[in-house]
Amino acid sequence: MKKRSNRVLGYLRVSTEEQAVSGLGLADQRMLIEHEAVRRTWDDIDFMVDEGYSAKNLSRPAIAEALEMLRKGQASVLVVSKLDRLSRSLLDFATLMETAKKQGWEIVVLDLAVDTTTPSGQLMASVMSAFAQYERQLIGARTSAALQQLKAQGKRLGRPVTLPDAVRERIVFERSQGNTLAEIAEGLTADSIPTARGGKWYPSTVKAVLASAELDAPAA
Repeated sequence: MKKRSNRVLGYLRVSTEEQAVSGLGLADQRMLIEHEAVRRTWDDIDFMVDEGYSAKNLSRPAIAEALEMLRKGQASVLVVSKLDRLSRSLLDFATLMETAKKQGWEIVVLDLAVDTTTPSGQLMASVMSAFAQYERQLIGARTSAALQQLKAQGKRLGRPVTLPDAVRERIVFERSQGNTLAEIAEGLTADSIPTARGGKWYPSTVKAVLASAELDAPAA
């Protein structure tokens, strides 16, 4: 296995608005990280800077480069002075922690005591991940409820229907009789019945038609 570098990456970020208010944002962040580097005797530290970028997502050049270096083993720790310098989304941060765990590198967030190099920091990271998972479940529940409400109102979900009703009804009927997806696909192909796009029938194509038909079924 390739040995991972001991290099530490200090990540700094200011948005365009923050730049306009104060030019000291980057300097303040760097100072906090440098003090921590002295305390921990981090000798090999590089700073990655995204200047003029928001934290709404991770689509920023410097953080993308840092994450690639960490993935390749060219660094072992990513450190930020505050969580909002890295991300304003708890879900994004939780995903980043999961990535770090899988790839074998560490995250240190100074303002939240998140430090996956220590047991207490790992505990804090686990708590944040639990809250992020809860948020994911809430989003999923809200989305499901909204879709069911639309369905109850008679609004169709998914792609527009382009397959003749007779073909859809045949597929639904044959499936109700116990035919496998492969058997249904073979029968349609043998009868020279084209798919919605004029192609060949496959089990996955039949499955998609059945899913579409289920969406169109009257709500209970």
